[in-house]
Amino acid sequence: MYAEFHDNLITGNEMIDSQHRELIQKINDLLKSCEKSNDKAVAVKTLDFLMDYTEYHFNAEEQLQKDIGYPGYAKHKAQHDLFRQSIGELHEMLEEEEGPSPAFVKRVQDKVIEWLYVHIQGFDRSVAEYKFMRESNERL
Repeated sequence: MYAEFHDNLITGNEMIDSQHRELIQKINDLLKSCEKSNDKAVAVKTLDFLMDYTEYHFNAEEQLQKDIGYPGYAKHKAQHDLFRQSIGELHEMLEEEEGPSPAFVKRVQDKVIEWLYVHIQGFDRSVAEYKFMRESNERL
């Protein structure tokens, strides 16, 4: 199962939405690398690319929240930290195995794709809505 960017993942904030599209592409790149090759080095490298982009995205999202004075920042950042931990666990799993196993792929689907969908639809949409409401009030 690959990740897909559906309309229900649109937050209405162009920066967040474009980064989510890219993040989904990176997740799919990881899954494709596992499908095409059982090469541990390729999977580790692709997972590293995913983590690097995740850090970039989370840093941008967290800075946006600080800039707009988002009241749910601490809770949102805690969710990001849980995701970082999950990626770290995936990295450890790859290191312990010969290559990307079916169990690894299942964990990516459960811990990365499903987490991302829930996070975007709840936490990220809330940030985008808060930013929009704040900007609308400033225009009045």
